[in-house]
Amino acid sequence: MPLVELSLLDILACPACHAPLKEQDTELLCTDQNCGLAYPVRDGIPVLLVDEARRPA
Repeated sequence: MPLVELSLLDILACPACHAPLKEQDTELLCTDQNCGLAYPVRDGIPVLLVDEARRPA
């Protein structure tokens, strides 16, 4: 079961760099290699706030 609806995932972008996002586990990951922020999804709602994002390891 997807975290967010596929139609919604098609239009979402990373707020920091505007790259597309992809689902991984319980997060949406920025696909830009230089950015790579991971945004949480809570109760099916993506939290697309840079302050809430996890920095890449």
